[in-house]
Amino acid sequence: MSKQLSPSAQRVQDVLSQHGVMCEVVELPQSTRTAKEAADAIGCGVAQIAKSLVFKAKHTKRPILVIASGANRVNENKVAQLIGEPIEKADADFVRKRTGFAIGGVAPVGHLEEIETLIDENLLGYEEIWAAAGTPHAVFRLTPEQLKKITGGRITSVT
Repeated sequence: MSKQLSPSAQRVQDVLSQHGVMCEVVELPQSTRTAKEAADAIGCGVAQIAKSLVFKAKHTKRPILVIASGANRVNENKVAQLIGEPIEKADADFVRKRTGFAIGGVAPVGHLEEIETLIDENLLGYEEIWAAAGTPHAVFRLTPEQLKKITGGRITSVT
């Protein structure tokens, strides 16, 4: 039997189970805060890391979640065009208040509120990808199809 998950990681595991996807959250001793750290800890390519980045819409102040391949840099102008207003980087306080997670551990699911989500189309090129699971040490493996199912996100070019 695996050891008990931290509360944030357990919240992600519960949401995954509610969506009916067979994904297991694992907590690692190594940091998975950055895509590179996560890939090194897991033993996969950086591009297989589905990093969850939270932006703030400039006018409406709503959170926007971009789930991008760890190898890609998000084009903020492109995201702004996709959502219809300029965006800015969200600070740590905004991210925690809107998602319930700290930067470096933001999961694609289990947020405190519904968040408009954009998924990097480059993630579809992999059989399996890895996402953060609520803490800078927790991850889970899934397929791009499962990511779309559990987030309801829009697949698009974000680079």
